[in-house]
Amino acid sequence: MPELPEVEHVKRGLEPFVLSETIESVTFSETIHVSHENGRQAILKGMSIEQFSYEIRGLTIQRIGRRSKYLLFTLSDDHREFLMLSHLGMSGAWFAVDTVDTIAEPKFRAHIHVIFQMESGRMLVYADIRRFGELRLLHHIEDHPPLGLIGPEPFDEGAEELFLAALDAPRFLQKPIKEVIMNHQVIAGCGNIYATEALFRGKIHPKRRVNRMSLQKRKELFHHIVEVLREGIEKGGSSISDYRNVNGQAGEMQDRLQMYGRKVCPACGSAIKQAVIGGRNSHYCTTCQH
Repeated sequence: MPELPEVEHVKRGLEPFVLSETIESVTFSETIHVSHENGRQAILKGMSIEQFSYEIRGLTIQRIGRRSKYLLFTLSDDHREFLMLSHLGMSGAWFAVDTVDTIAEPKFRAHIHVIFQMESGRMLVYADIRRFGELRLLHHIEDHPPLGLIGPEPFDEGAEELFLAALDAPRFLQKPIKEVIMNHQVIAGCGNIYATEALFRGKIHPKRRVNRMSLQKRKELFHHIVEVLREGIEKGGSSISDYRNVNGQAGEMQDRLQMYGRKVCPACGSAIKQAVIGGRNSHYCTTCQH
């Protein structure tokens, strides 16, 4: 699943191509039409295809923001303003292209589900192999309550203080630290890959309970989370499976991961252990992480 670095990279990649573009029309795949007819609402949530297509027409993309793993497109015309929320799910990808034929990988071309046709002739294309992604059109950010529950963005001023305060919440004190830092009410956008790497850098066992960590160790962990997320952005994200940027390119961060998906610890040579923590498969070294 794309995490904060991958979503941030998508945002930055889209901006030069779609800002100030006006949407002429939108089309959905037959798969999405059938899903809505059967009441399942794959990808497009909270609104019918007909209403979405009507509302979106003529709106201009003013800015693209990111909140945790969500992309937020600000769209407006002379009379209306909307937020278009996008979550990439497990395998969603955005492409800014002149024709869909320029999307390099066949697996994405075969799973195009939304095409925004711009007045300029350019297309903004959303492909999603597994269809776990999400697209919503909102009048206000408050219209999607999960956004209001997200914790601090790791790079924002004051994020460390909010992170430390969250760790002191009674409901988290007895939980494994790996489970807690993947909770987006504690810190935004730190999923399985980057939580695994941050804990390895901090020499912290992922099963260690929060109440058994000193304040200093918690502060160190916060800085390792920020460090690994920044590195992920700089390296274009991690393409473990289906993530691609808006140019169809894979990221490079997966080549720098020291613990996630590895068999042998790069620090001591011990075999890496695996366990399910917080519903996710976790990799760790029992020699280096305590």
